[in-house]
Amino acid sequence: MTGPGRSFARSPSLPVAVLLGVTPALATAQFRAMALAVTIGFALAIAAHWRNHRRLPWPRATAPALLAGALIGWALVATLWSAEARHGIGTALGLGALLILATMTARALADDDAAHVARVGRMLLPGLALGVVLLAFDHASGNMFRLAVRGFPEWTERITFGLKPAVSVLALMLPLLLLVPGLPRAALTALLACAVAVALWLPGDSAKIATVVGLGVAFLARFAPLFAARAMAVGLALMVLAGPPLLAAALARGPDLSALPPSAAHRVLIWDFTLARIEDRPWLGWGMDASRSLPGSQDTFDSATLERFGLTSPEERNLFGQVMSRLSLHPHNAALHIRLETGLVGAVLAAALLATLAFGLAATPAIAPAGLGVLASGIVTGFLSFGVWQPWWVATLMLVAVTFVALRRNAASR
Repeated sequence: MTGPGRSFARSPSLPVAVLLGVTPALATAQFRAMALAVTIGFALAIAAHWRNHRRLPWPRATAPALLAGALIGWALVATLWSAEARHGIGTALGLGALLILATMTARALADDDAAHVARVGRMLLPGLALGVVLLAFDHASGNMFRLAVRGFPEWTERITFGLKPAVSVLALMLPLLLLVPGLPRAALTALLACAVAVALWLPGDSAKIATVVGLGVAFLARFAPLFAARAMAVGLALMVLAGPPLLAAALARGPDLSALPPSAAHRVLIWDFTLARIEDRPWLGWGMDASRSLPGSQDTFDSATLERFGLTSPEERNLFGQVMSRLSLHPHNAALHIRLETGLVGAVLAAALLATLAFGLAATPAIAPAGLGVLASGIVTGFLSFGVWQPWWVATLMLVAVTFVALRRNAASR
């Protein structure tokens, strides 16, 4: 513990509090900056601990940290047979460094005064409120804020769609508010209502789903936290291990995708291509970061595939047969991504990690709703949206994990 009377300005909690206060706004301005911001914030927290104690906050060997390290370590091994070995090595080493910084920061906060850690939690409400306001303003103003950050380039649709990652970050952080004691109920209710309304208004279906599901799971888990935690542990493990073969069986029947929006239909076509490549190398996968250069990934979809999925109109044949590629960078599904690149070994490690996280929440009912809400939101985003190794997203996940670990100490005692 930090000695009595030690100022908050010298506390390792201060950099984390600042991070939480600026993260929603930073994600709105430029979400890719999250990796650098989190790295700097964690490094400053570790330095503050060193300054106060003259020793480094070496992490504790917890089961989630060990499993996360094992998954990253296996991903590094999987660069040996990857066509993108150089890129994969850089990605794996970067993720490993982030994990070490995150676990050291969590230990630094565990050694800090409880009063200082409580101030970390109190930054959530104003930080999220600012993020909601900026998201609403940017969307209503034709992306004036994001254009200003970029020096007012010519507007493109990508500028608007760039709000999707910011909403995903917002969705991930909202359940953490349940761990903060003393928040005015009226302010909390108003913020959650506004956040959901803005998320539903903005583009990006997966971010909308993540917002609603995360808060919905957090609310429902309050009634049966132990059952919810255990059920989610089993469910998440099954999603990672049994999800790909079940999805393959469903897609083999050729469901009609013509009624879906083009982006959703394209996502299913990507999954179909990915599942075929998983069958080629089921045990060890294609190697870390190999998704970006799989054989045939840059080709468009052939007529037989489009007919199997009912995409036969002239517009659909032109879009999917002439424009859209079979796989661009990653499969937009965490279970498929891990299975594709690291094989069954990586999938088992990922399933064990998620199950351990959920089972761990069952031990403390007071914190289970917030933790399960965060997990549910992150899983929705991971299974529908970003690449599983993307540094900005992994950094955000680690920031939320460190914050949760820090705040649960006070929440569990209530």
